[in-house]
Amino acid sequence: MTIAQKTLASGHGWQVSDVVCTAAAGDKPFEEEHRGFCVAAVTSGTFRYRTRQGTAMLAPGAILLGNTGACYECGHEHGAGDRCLSFHFSPAYLERVVAGLPGAKRLGFADPRLPPLPALAPLLAEAEAARETGDGGAFEELGLRIAGAVVAAAAGSSGGARTPSRRDQKRVAEAVRLIELNTDRPVSLTELADGTATSPYHFLRTFRQVAGMTPYQFLLRTRLHRAAVRLRSSDGAISTIAFDAGFNDLSTFNRRFRREMGEAPGAYRARRAGR
Repeated sequence: MTIAQKTLASGHGWQVSDVVCTAAAGDKPFEEEHRGFCVAAVTSGTFRYRTRQGTAMLAPGAILLGNTGACYECGHEHGAGDRCLSFHFSPAYLERVVAGLPGAKRLGFADPRLPPLPALAPLLAEAEAARETGDGGAFEELGLRIAGAVVAAAAGSSGGARTPSRRDQKRVAEAVRLIELNTDRPVSLTELADGTATSPYHFLRTFRQVAGMTPYQFLLRTRLHRAAVRLRSSDGAISTIAFDAGFNDLSTFNRRFRREMGEAPGAYRARRAGR
């Protein structure tokens, strides 16, 4: 497996890296051990992640969760390559985070991943924009905020759900990649289902189980995330960014952006300048 890992920033008890994998479907799965607690945000591509907590297909917006000392395997049987923002925390660092969060009673993750969550969307867009602009100074704060948000979300997540089959994961991974390649145009549920040789109803149910949201929600979130990154990393006009992201109406973009990110596009961009 071909992996390029670049350290973006680090401090006492934490480190964040840009991890790019170019492995293809026929390559042998990558086996490794988590040396600290790992919270990795998938920013592009898909891969299968297997550890003692379970097995999950990870797509953009999802969060890989790894416990200290746990062995894991990553494979690309469903498609080539992925990219992640990988945060690593020492046990002592994460223990302080857990101690400061009401309701978080354990140090460690019971599940292998978190699905894309609205509460994390603004943070992940900020982190990806910091990566694109080389703003290493932003990661100390971002890492702590992401650790807290992920620990809180994981504490409230429901475990014990049936693990989707490999066929289910493969179908959803193929659909995710098709959506990623066509975010600037409408992608119908029928088109996605036809691509996986399943009925639209079965495909919708499977996609939601594997990805944690519907295909339309994933398409919208992908468009909004890309727009948020550009708002943070460029000075392009908001209308241009909205149209490039696949929105044909600026008012619709503004409304959906506010709903997803918690504030209007202009205010979101202004916070970058304020920092």
